[in-house]
Amino acid sequence: MKLSGPFLFILATLMIDAIGIGIVFPIMPDLMDRVGAGSTAEGAFWGGIMMSAYAAAMFLFGPIIGSLSDAYGRRPVLIAALVTLTIDYVIMAVAQTYWVLLVGRVVAGMAGATYITATAYIADIAKPEERGAAFGMIGAAFGIGFVLGPAMGGLASGWHITAPFWIAAGLSALNVAFGVFVLPESLKPENRRPFGRRDLNPFGTILRAFVIPGLAIPLICLFVFEFANMVYATLWAFWGREVFGWDGFTIGLTLSAYGVLIAGVQAGILPQLTKRLGDFATLKIAVASGIVAMVGFGLGNAVWAVIVFLPLAALSDMAPPLMTAFAANRVGEDQQGLVQGVIASLSSIAAVAAPLALTRVFERFVSGDGPYLPGAPYLLAAVLIVAIIPLILRMNAPLER
Repeated sequence: MKLSGPFLFILATLMIDAIGIGIVFPIMPDLMDRVGAGSTAEGAFWGGIMMSAYAAAMFLFGPIIGSLSDAYGRRPVLIAALVTLTIDYVIMAVAQTYWVLLVGRVVAGMAGATYITATAYIADIAKPEERGAAFGMIGAAFGIGFVLGPAMGGLASGWHITAPFWIAAGLSALNVAFGVFVLPESLKPENRRPFGRRDLNPFGTILRAFVIPGLAIPLICLFVFEFANMVYATLWAFWGREVFGWDGFTIGLTLSAYGVLIAGVQAGILPQLTKRLGDFATLKIAVASGIVAMVGFGLGNAVWAVIVFLPLAALSDMAPPLMTAFAANRVGEDQQGLVQGVIASLSSIAAVAAPLALTRVFERFVSGDGPYLPGAPYLLAAVLIVAIIPLILRMNAPLER
């Protein structure tokens, strides 16, 4: 797919969004200490609550936002989401208590249209055979953002613990201004559909998507894979502190390395593999890499394990864009916003449940009340991916009409 102006803007938007998310990761343990967490395990749990609140808000509003973009166009919905994200980072910067931080994450979850509408935008302008690689470029943009975000967060935390939030707010505000002047509308009026009351019900929207022929299997696989993959976002900082005694700078450095690898995989390896092997073969490579990486982190307790298995974890990040492409190719142009909204909602359900479950597993295995195994959540994640392999193998089956 050609790097047109609108496509480049969408990539820039998602990169800045990833910077805003990743810039906070290195300071999460210190931030939880600041608002009263008594231990690493307790901080991980309350940090998980914040992540779940974000995901719950995104779940409730994701289908609504996707359907609004199907009815009124991608541009106005995307700009409104970016404005809301800017406000969220300001709230996080001035917050003095845990509960204000929690409200800030809810506001950010409501603005989850950044990713939903951006992926629908890409589906509008990309040909069906280009969507796998195009969604991979979205992953590359996120990867670059996660290179810059954690590094900036680790460095900025040396100035003040709230400095990363102010940086994220400034970047988001600049992106709003950029979008107002540059972003054209991608959805033609004839491809729009009316917005109705049934679009306000996220559960009903998800059920409607599951009855679309051929869509259920990629949606289920996406949900389970996203649940398992949340182990990195949820526990990397706390796992690193518990196992290796990492500080905020080191956590940021390792996350930046992960981001470099993701960017290289999504922008370089994924397009080449899909071109030479096809989407399905590439998906199988991604899934196998994810299983090996999670088992490695689950059992490893030396720095060499991080060096060896981090590239495999990055390869596994090819799976979500490929599964998204399988789903997008099952529907027409007038349902792309709906499907992307449902995908975002399912990811949000995973992001609500996974931090609660995985942090509890982490707490159970580091609290001293039982066997000591900080990597237990990674092993659980690997088991979940193994469980969906039969469905993944059916994803390439011809669509029955």
